Amino acid sequence: MAELLTVQALFTLFMLVLLQAVLGFDNLLYIAIESNKVGDEKDAKKVRKWGIGIAVLLRIVLLFLIVNLFTLLAEPLFDVHLGGILEGEFTAQALITLVGGAFIIYTAIKEIHHLLQVDHIEHSEGGGKRTVAGAITLIVLMNLVFSVDSILSAMAIASVDAANIVNQSGDMIQAFAGNVTECKKSLIANPIVGAVDCQPTKTYQVPLMVIAILLSGLAMILLADKVTDFLKKNRMYQVLGLFILFLVGVLLVTEGAHLAHLKLLGFSIDAMSKSSFYLVVGVLVVTDVISNRYQKRLWAQKQAEILGNTETAGREAVDKFKGNASH
Repeated sequence: MAELLTVQALFTLFMLVLLQAVLGFDNLLYIAIESNKVGDEKDAKKVRKWGIGIAVLLRIVLLFLIVNLFTLLAEPLFDVHLGGILEGEFTAQALITLVGGAFIIYTAIKEIHHLLQVDHIEHSEGGGKRTVAGAITLIVLMNLVFSVDSILSAMAIASVDAANIVNQSGDMIQAFAGNVTECKKSLIANPIVGAVDCQPTKTYQVPLMVIAILLSGLAMILLADKVTDFLKKNRMYQVLGLFILFLVGVLLVTEGAHLAHLKLLGFSIDAMSKSSFYLVVGVLVVTDVISNRYQKRLWAQKQAEILGNTETAGREAVDKFKGNASH
């Protein structure tokens, strides 16, 4: 319990909650569309609450399944040696991370491309009606589909470097909580019978991920109506979310390459550090906020110049915009 109250753990939890919120954008839109098909607003609210609640519970079950599969499937599957062009030792864990990261990158690029096309979201609800049970079922199923990306991304953020103490045959004797360097120092100071080396592995802060899923689910239940309306009216923030999603994909791909000890043209591919990820995300958020504010200011000036009858109309509009922003 004390480990959950450290500054690093709290910061990781904050990033996990933020990630759940960002990756839940498309999910919220889908929930809004499906819930509106039941017709009655009271039933629509019931659909949103029950759909999100059931999906959150199933997402936690899926989280434990994926984490356990990662632990069980950490054994090497095959090696690749392509004449110095590509070399690596692939495990199921590395493959799942690589494929998951690549899929997230593909999803982000596809959605960014979609944003450049004609937007038909306002007309995507259709005229068909759904029962409450039918709408809840569809929301739960689609939430589980979205959960795969969400859980893989959360695992990349909530991972902790660890090591396995192995014998001469490479079989694990026991797990070590620290990284490889700390493991080897511990072996020198306190030798273990049969231990010859330490191999790198990953552990995952599952309690933090569960808390993040519960908090994000609770937030979705409480704020589904308002958040959905806001996101529909402010589509520019979807661009920010998709670029963060793209970065999460890059984080996963480099993590998978690191787990596979992948070498490209003789150069080792290192995992993207979380500090670099947080820095880039922070820069993106600040840039997006400033950019949106600047665009609103330019639009106010341009609109005043078009509609105004004086040469100073644009400057007066900017001054008015600055005055409103300061209040």
